[in-house]
Amino acid sequence: MKLTVCELPNEPDDLARAWERLVEHVGARQSDLVLLPEMPFYRWLSQTNEVDPAEWRRAVRAHDEWIGKLDQLAPATVVSSRPVVEGGTPRNVGFFWESGTGAADIHAKHYLPDEPGFWEASWYQRGEGDFSIADTSRAKIGFLICTELWFSQHAREYGRQGAHLIVCPRATPTSTAPKWLAGGQAAAVISGAFCLSSNLAGTTTDGGDFAGVGWIVEPEEGEILGQTSSAEPFLTVDVDLAEADRAKTTYPRYVQE
Repeated sequence: MKLTVCELPNEPDDLARAWERLVEHVGARQSDLVLLPEMPFYRWLSQTNEVDPAEWRRAVRAHDEWIGKLDQLAPATVVSSRPVVEGGTPRNVGFFWESGTGAADIHAKHYLPDEPGFWEASWYQRGEGDFSIADTSRAKIGFLICTELWFSQHAREYGRQGAHLIVCPRATPTSTAPKWLAGGQAAAVISGAFCLSSNLAGTTTDGGDFAGVGWIVEPEEGEILGQTSSAEPFLTVDVDLAEADRAKTTYPRYVQE
């Protein structure tokens, strides 16, 4: 299975140009699954704690419009998160998209930071804490959206549910890049699943500074199979999902709690 991760700019004009290059990359590599960053299709609203519900609704509409363009990446399965309003409640929801069936919302982000640059708990409500697996046409997927990566009990749970992949769409700053990669390696080892992450990248006009550094990590020893950079913002790796099944039978995954 060919897995693609990426780093994408958050500024609209830069994103449009990067998107064209991503479409070209995915087509040339014949990717089976593409992971996008966290809420990638509108400016990062949580940069400020001045909450504007109308602005959140604009972000929802922008993501809906961009989801209509995901067929440009077909036949790949596309995975990301998006802002939604459910019964009047704003949330950040992980979804996967497949040609013919469209977008399926799977998991609402449950663990929300609230600090300068990342006022997420101020902007939207946490999900119910459902960490059920997504059974796509290509693989079994578990979502750990950004901050959720640090709650490692859920990586263990996903492994027990038979996850082949744990996806971590992110919006994380440059200063913390090394520890996020370490967290991805730990999640892979804990779960016995490949861990994938894509991140926003670069600076923004309102003060954002995102690290990029997407990655793909293998499931048994936590080896980094590759990572993105500003010079190479797209990465595709061909993996064997059977490795994730085998990893679950080995240490430390088999140890009973």
